[in-house]
This record gives sequence, structure tokens and C-alpha cells, in this order.
Amino acid sequence: MSETVQSNGVGRGARLPRTARRAQLLAAAQDVFAANGYHAAGMDEIAERAGVSKPVLYQHFPGKLELYMALLEKHVDELTRRVSEAMESTTDNKVRVHNAVAAYFDFVDGESQAFRLVFESDLRGEPLVQDAVERATNASVDAITATITADAGLDESRARLLAVGLVGVSQVAARAWLADNRTLPKEEAIGLISNLAWRGIGGGFPLHPHD
Repeated sequence: MSETVQSNGVGRGARLPRTARRAQLLAAAQDVFAANGYHAAGMDEIAERAGVSKPVLYQHFPGKLELYMALLEKHVDELTRRVSEAMESTTDNKVRVHNAVAAYFDFVDGESQAFRLVFESDLRGEPLVQDAVERATNASVDAITATITADAGLDESRARLLAVGLVGVSQVAARAWLADNRTLPKEEAIGLISNLAWRGIGGGFPLHPHD
């Protein structure tokens, strides 16, 4: 199913499949939410940025919260995927730690607007937003916990606490690196944080042979 844009915006007259139109609307919404925050963002402005009429926007998203949540869920899924892939990409635990840290830095570097929407939203008091952000953190912790439990021979409670620590230091360090305008080269920053984490995890909890 294709749609024709009715407004005087950028895409006037363009016909797009529904999935392509949805992606276009989410991209426009991200720009507006990142620039203005949730509360100051308006559906009029988002429609104008996307080059569509408001009725077209409302065909896809019945309200501003639904639009915001669709965008947030998209980024939560992306971050979760990055961390899970970091754990599955190798059996070398030192490389896994490096890749887990890198997942956060890469997310920040490539999608800094997305990172701010996930972790610095002005809508954090909204239960739906809280749930989505917690899902991002918990899914990352779960992926790392499963690996540490299997490879370090720790019970789940201890492995989970270590995983929470790794996710926490990765997230906070990546945000600080971004706030400092990427002063350090990304690979150097990742190396510093992953070495810090690995000295704790690798030194204190060596690889445990599987049965």
C-alpha cells in the first residue's frame, strides 16, 4: 500500500510504501524530539519535517506518545541487539568485554540522538518510557549474565551483579565521552574502559571449563 503526501513539505507528491513512510516519520520525529524534547515537540512540526499532512501522520500514529514510544522501542531493540551480538560474536571473554563496551560507544557515536532519547528523556516519569528503558538495560544485563554464568562458573546472582556493573560503566562512560565532545578517539576510550572492566572480571573470575 502506497501513500501520497498532501502537504507542501519536502516529500510532496511522493508515493511511499507504508513501511517506508513509517520510517520517514520516525526519522522526522527523532529530529524534533531530540531538538525540543518530548513536551515542546508538536505533531504539526513533525509532520512538516517529514513533508506530510497531519492526517497522514495520524494514520500511522494516533498521538504523540504513541509516536515517541515507537521511536523509543526501535532504539531499545537496536541497543539490545548490539549487546547480544557482542556476547555471541566470540568465545574469548576478553574480546566479549571489549565488544560489550564498544556496543555502547558505537550506539552513542552513530546515534547520539537515539542514545539521548533512551537514557536522557524528559519523559522518564512516564511508566511506558520507564518500562522501555528498563527493558534495554535488563536485556543487556541478561545477555552478559548468561555468558558470565556459563564461562566463569558463577551462580546467577553473582554473575548478574557483575553484568550490571559492566553495563553501568559502559553506559556512563559512553555518555561522558559524548558529553566531552569525543575528545578521545573512540577506540582509545573503548580500550580504557574495557581494560578496566576486564582486569576485574578476567582477573578475578577466570574462564571456567564447561562440563
